[in-house]
Amino acid sequence: MSVQFDRLHNGMRVVTEAMPGLASASVGLWINTGGRHERIDQNGIAHFLEHMAFKGTARRSALQIAEEIEDVGGYINAYTGREMTAYYARVLAADVPLALDVIADIVLEPAFDLGEIEVERGVILQEIGQALDTPDDIIFDWLQEAAYPGQAMGRTILGEPEGIKRFGRGDLAGFVAEHYGPEHLVLAAAGAVDHDEILRLAERAFGHLTPRPRRVEEPARFVGGEFREIRPLEQVHFAMGLESPNYRDPDIYTAQIYASAMGGGMSSRLFQELREKRGLCYSIYAQAGAYGDTGLMTIYAGTSGDDIAGLSDVVIDELRRAGDDLTHAELERARNQMKAGLLMGLESASSRAERIARMVTIWDRVPTQEETVEKIDAVTLADLRRFATGLAADAPAALALYGPAERAPGLSGLKERLAA
Repeated sequence: MSVQFDRLHNGMRVVTEAMPGLASASVGLWINTGGRHERIDQNGIAHFLEHMAFKGTARRSALQIAEEIEDVGGYINAYTGREMTAYYARVLAADVPLALDVIADIVLEPAFDLGEIEVERGVILQEIGQALDTPDDIIFDWLQEAAYPGQAMGRTILGEPEGIKRFGRGDLAGFVAEHYGPEHLVLAAAGAVDHDEILRLAERAFGHLTPRPRRVEEPARFVGGEFREIRPLEQVHFAMGLESPNYRDPDIYTAQIYASAMGGGMSSRLFQELREKRGLCYSIYAQAGAYGDTGLMTIYAGTSGDDIAGLSDVVIDELRRAGDDLTHAELERARNQMKAGLLMGLESASSRAERIARMVTIWDRVPTQEETVEKIDAVTLADLRRFATGLAADAPAALALYGPAERAPGLSGLKERLAA
């Protein structure tokens, strides 16, 4: 693997992976800052800032930002997560310096034009409204809030309308000043890239930055609880969360294999039992989400108001018996799904840039593909059953329900059934 990793004199990290045979490259800036780094009065500002990055700088208008990348056939975008914000572009090899210059410009020199702030304020309020009208989207925000009540980790990334209406230029600039120090930045590039050139470009664009300490991050505490919103929808949206390993915990691979075996595809236990055998739902899945100091095993399904009680009971029964009868065939299938997903994803320059950036953020290095595969292969059936038993017996839980959920059992009843 041709991964190269360096650090600028100011602490900023630069990581690249050359992919011979490609004519294009993916380059981006991953910032170790997201929703969980906001104070309660700042909720939603990291996402607001992401929007404003594309609305003009001292050197470029919003239109010029789009045109300069698209004129060369490229693509530029960004996203905000709970622990990270990313700005990235995909361009042909010859245009990597342009892409990196545009990204540095929008991140470090946003204009924060007052008129553009008002425009984006309206856009974000529309985005919040759209999320509220999308049940299988908003349900996960409510589950997060139920799992981590009263904490930054539990608040929505989009923010609340009251806060969005209040943010001004000073709030945005202050958040950048506090959180966008070089020690929190990772520049990653993959594809048709030359490491020495990327390093030189990074030094020119970011070498002037000085480290800036920020307040200590609030540890996440999985507390658990229930959220229920009764609405006359066609379906009840059911989301249950159980505390699971953080991404530095050795059990993270066991958790991911468990999630795949239970609800990772058409052959998974929950899909087979609830959809194929009983016809209780159309969509059901499980996933193991992980953060720096906590994790959330999520089971989601959509069903009718008449069937929600039966679906909830079957989900719990499947979780409870998994510790006793998960099979070697299920372990192997889930293991192969994980490895295939990892290796297939690495065929894309964008996926590779994302991966190496995240690995550097988590480990301050990039584990080899072989190392990751070895850890997946090391998970045994005993490990899987132990994890399943512990999850059912001991893990704190959260529940979110949205729709005609009058007949849905409460969290306390589900936990009693799970522990029985």
